[in-house]
Amino acid sequence: MGKLTGFLEFDRALPEDRDPKARLADWKEVHGKMAEEDIRKQGARCMDCGVPFCHAGDSSTAPKVGGCPINNLIPEWNDLIYRNRWREALDRLHKTNNFPEFTGRVCPAPCEDSCVLGINAPPVTIKHHEYAIIEKGFQEGWVKANPPRKRTGKKVAVIGSGPAGLSAAAQLNSVGHHVVVFERADRVGGLLMYGIPNMKLEKHFVDRRVDLMKEEGVAFRTGVEVGKDVDPQELKREYDAVLVATGATVPRDLPIEGRDLDGIHFAMDFLGSNTKSLLDSNHADGDYISAKDKHVVIIGGGDTGTDCVGTSLRHGCKSVIQLEIMPKPPLERAPDNPWPEFKRTLKVDYGQAEAIAVQGEDPRQYLQMTQKFTGENGKVKQLHLTGIQWTTNDKGQMVPHPVEGSERVLQADLVLLAMGFMGPEGGLLDQLGVEKDARSNAKAEYGRYITNVDGVFAAGDARRGQSLVVWAINEGREAAREIDRFLTGETVLP
Repeated sequence: MGKLTGFLEFDRALPEDRDPKARLADWKEVHGKMAEEDIRKQGARCMDCGVPFCHAGDSSTAPKVGGCPINNLIPEWNDLIYRNRWREALDRLHKTNNFPEFTGRVCPAPCEDSCVLGINAPPVTIKHHEYAIIEKGFQEGWVKANPPRKRTGKKVAVIGSGPAGLSAAAQLNSVGHHVVVFERADRVGGLLMYGIPNMKLEKHFVDRRVDLMKEEGVAFRTGVEVGKDVDPQELKREYDAVLVATGATVPRDLPIEGRDLDGIHFAMDFLGSNTKSLLDSNHADGDYISAKDKHVVIIGGGDTGTDCVGTSLRHGCKSVIQLEIMPKPPLERAPDNPWPEFKRTLKVDYGQAEAIAVQGEDPRQYLQMTQKFTGENGKVKQLHLTGIQWTTNDKGQMVPHPVEGSERVLQADLVLLAMGFMGPEGGLLDQLGVEKDARSNAKAEYGRYITNVDGVFAAGDARRGQSLVVWAINEGREAAREIDRFLTGETVLP
């Protein structure tokens, strides 16, 4: 390493976010900028630790240990940043990650949770460095289309243009296969386009990368739903291989009394319609679910719930509350959550910071369970809930129980269900004849990705269930390698 004592000399630092109240007036990204010299100092904090857990993500279906799922060469490009060798850092970054401009913005950075320095000090800054390297690469003109020198004559259909589909398409195209990506929405990107709001990932960054892929020869067919507009069996006959990368888009519902009242929506319907209207007309068309002047209650404490908080505040809601069924996380690692596991501690994300700035308090309320909805004239007006406690049943399972006397009622003009996803929509899998696992995901062995149907592969959330963007990229890359091997008998893809 270039600065062996850097971790002793420099404190961890990140660019300051834009003022929480001020940024509610627009849909721009919330993060500020950092001087290049300061970024280089942060690169110097990367230790010569010997065993860099940061780039050794667990490859099981349910990862527990932290680390980068795509095995980014983090110590190498941190050192190159410190040495002011940005072009080389970019080359190292692109060796393992097709889309660092996405992960550098939206990844929760399990790499930082497993940083060796993080055992007893603030960990090395990694996520921001990934962002800084790729943005400097675009700024300097280093990131350019790189089409393959020759074509193999093999054709691959990729169903879904989210992070798994895009990464697979990029890899397969790089070795000369003709790749066509089918996307049922009107824009390319899947989750990246309509699942993640603009203030976390401005959509021109997605378009920028898609335009490069088009220059490299990847074809995109938007507004085309396989299974509806295109016969899946016809697709199998026309293409040498098919990859299912549709994501896990079936939301978890809350089938309780009053669920049929107007004003209760799935979070993705709320977020997706907001982004589409923003991009189509800057909200002038009114074709979205608005939180303006409403008391909003969000059920679910994860990233999607946070995105609903930030979006509701930008609409101009009267109030926003976020309900979480789990206990409040601790401020420090608990004994059962040691390093280098993914850290389960309390985080104040951008949406909560904005709510605190506007409302004076964190919108999250923990250990809460909704019992029923009530309303007037067919519209939701109240949410009835109780506090809960978790106990272990005779099967050793943790189950929630209402706390006696904790019943209360919240005013709610808009309720958003952000409780996660059950799996992929089953229609396409059934039409292709693909077997499903016990969780309704496409059944395909990790590391091989091929289903029971010859020539049909599955990757990303459609195979593993709801997960992170970085895991989807990982699976897309690995599925591409196996598809290439299937088509040619060997592969040079990493």
